Amino acid sequence: MAYRIITVSRQFGSGGRSVGKKLAEKLGYAYYDKELVKQVSLATGFAPEFIEEKGEYAQSRSKLSYLFTTVGTAGVMNGMTAADYLYTMQRKVILDLAEKGDCVIVGRCADYILRDRPDTLHAFIHAPVPYRAERIVRLYGESEQSPEKRLADKDGKRRVNYEHFTGRTWGAAENYDISLNTESIGEDACVELLYRIVKGE
Repeated sequence: MAYRIITVSRQFGSGGRSVGKKLAEKLGYAYYDKELVKQVSLATGFAPEFIEEKGEYAQSRSKLSYLFTTVGTAGVMNGMTAADYLYTMQRKVILDLAEKGDCVIVGRCADYILRDRPDTLHAFIHAPVPYRAERIVRLYGESEQSPEKRLADKDGKRRVNYEHFTGRTWGAAENYDISLNTESIGEDACVELLYRIVKGE
């Protein structure tokens, strides 16, 4: 079947965002990553920088990250915590974007949010640590943390966030239609493979 929507989940530094963007361009589909952040910002009043960080990452790599979050007051964020309110609004925006037309959506639990849509292909992009470590240094430069620590920190926080809101294991094969290793396959080959699946070739 032809797919109208593709969700791209990814390990930090794997090139998943690049794969998603190239795929959207090749298909002529809308691409939602930064644009999704912008739309959630308009819907919530939160700064884009806040959404960029808090909309996909937990406070820490601990599963207790969400245990001690402050509950909002009645009438403010409907009494929800900031994290729950942000997830609820992101969910609404993602559902609206999926109805709007053909698109590629990167991250933000979109695979889970759109899990019941038969016209959606869910991809997980990953790669070994050494490949990702070299890539983030090349793209983003050095930092006080080692690249391996940066990878573990980002992926750990992303995992906790995903598992808190979905109840599923982040990166588990059964949650996705296809899992691709950008080191062994290459970014462009990943794009081509996904393109052919979407087109039913």
